[in-house]
Amino acid sequence: MNGNLRVGNLFGIPFYVNVSWFLVLALVTWQYGSGLAAAFPALGGSLPWVLGLGTALMLFASVLAHELGHSAAALRQGIGVNSITLFLFGGLAALEKESETPKGAFQVAIAGPLVSFALFGLFFVAGLVLPLSGPLAGIVTLLAYINLALGAFNLIPGLPLDGGNVLKSLVWKITGQPHKGLVFASRVGQVLGWTAIALGVGSVLGISPVGSIWTLLIGLFLLQNANRTAQFGTVQGRLAGLTAKDAMAQDSPVVEVNTSLREFADNALLAAPSAWRKFLVADETGLLVGTVLVDALKQVPREQWADTTVAAIMESAGDIVTVGAEQPLMEVIKTLETRKIQALAVIGNDGSLAGLLEKTSIQALLQRSPQAA
Repeated sequence: MNGNLRVGNLFGIPFYVNVSWFLVLALVTWQYGSGLAAAFPALGGSLPWVLGLGTALMLFASVLAHELGHSAAALRQGIGVNSITLFLFGGLAALEKESETPKGAFQVAIAGPLVSFALFGLFFVAGLVLPLSGPLAGIVTLLAYINLALGAFNLIPGLPLDGGNVLKSLVWKITGQPHKGLVFASRVGQVLGWTAIALGVGSVLGISPVGSIWTLLIGLFLLQNANRTAQFGTVQGRLAGLTAKDAMAQDSPVVEVNTSLREFADNALLAAPSAWRKFLVADETGLLVGTVLVDALKQVPREQWADTTVAAIMESAGDIVTVGAEQPLMEVIKTLETRKIQALAVIGNDGSLAGLLEKTSIQALLQRSPQAA
């Protein structure tokens, strides 16, 4: 969470603000305060900027409500929400995982814009029925249309916007392949990003009457994130249908618990002197029971190796993360990333130890796999 400051919890969800948020807060406060000072000259002293700050905070509260909408939809599906962060270009709800169905993905994606449209209706009706006038009436009207714009902008059908996630879910539903929806929506997001960049550059150079420096920055943000999701979607496609056993090391470092240290040394140091420095240990039935380091051989005098088994120097397998051999490889990758580990043990359908799976073996598999259509 580099550059993010934790400010508390919202319904049990960690809430952060990025340092860039304070810059936007200051700019929005100044813009709104200046507008109020010009529209209502009777406001004296610092009051326009105090009201501007209040309006800016209400704006970001609306963005926060938008992200809480996504979060609520995810939580209803049993998907955890790791955090909500406000930053330069709005907000982000970091979900624990993706929805398992296109319908679920659609519900999470559309929930944010629906909250924004609901807030538009709330502020719009409040402006009509409440006896407001002057600056307060102007602020309520402004908040109504800001929420309308927030909901509408996010429905633009390109990732990383909510509309892109809606598009992804629709393509997923049609094709039955989540990665195809992700790649398609990302490509649309790339087009949108380049378009915004072109308009922004044109505006800065005085060529285009449409756009601004903000259009350029938003375009860069859209393009960067769309590129990242397109790459991820491509990887998903290449790993579709593959399981943990497909990426398992062919020469997995596995040794039987009753093997003598002499046999272990011959196999580990002579047969494969540079391959592995740590082995998984299985019992006579094939179950994982521990691990053993090659360097642990130094604890036992050489003349005792023939009469000493691996069981004497092995360590517990309690800290070894395991996955099933038939577990989808994408889920295995998520486990590696979530646990921040480089390798894990693969267990066969009969419960026996099948082998070792490392991050590097997944990378090698990706290099061998043909490009997905």
